[in-house]
Amino acid sequence: MNFKLIVALVSNERTEKVIEKAREMGATGATVITSGRGEGLTPHKTFFGLTLEEQVDMVLFIVEQHLSRDILEGIATIGHFETKSGSGIAMQLNIEDAVGLRTQLEAIEQEIEEQI
Repeated sequence: MNFKLIVALVSNERTEKVIEKAREMGATGATVITSGRGEGLTPHKTFFGLTLEEQVDMVLFIVEQHLSRDILEGIATIGHFETKSGSGIAMQLNIEDAVGLRTQLEAIEQEIEEQI
């Protein structure tokens, strides 16, 4: 089985919706790294020298490659990545090898069979 890593950088207010959508589309788990910050096309506003910026979460999904593009597009839609500036970004990367997925393989295989 081949896997992809989907990395989503999303505002913390949309994190749960992104995870729910990914699970709905076949992701069997997620890891969330909280309290990041980033800057896109437009710099953050400042107020008396203090930066007013929203916190960003990094959400990591390891998914089977046949499901990866649909999951990527689904989380982009629910996160408004393509329609609202500064709402987030997602990308997928190849995974050469992984361990620790044995308990999830049955669920992954079943999801793939249902989609084929």
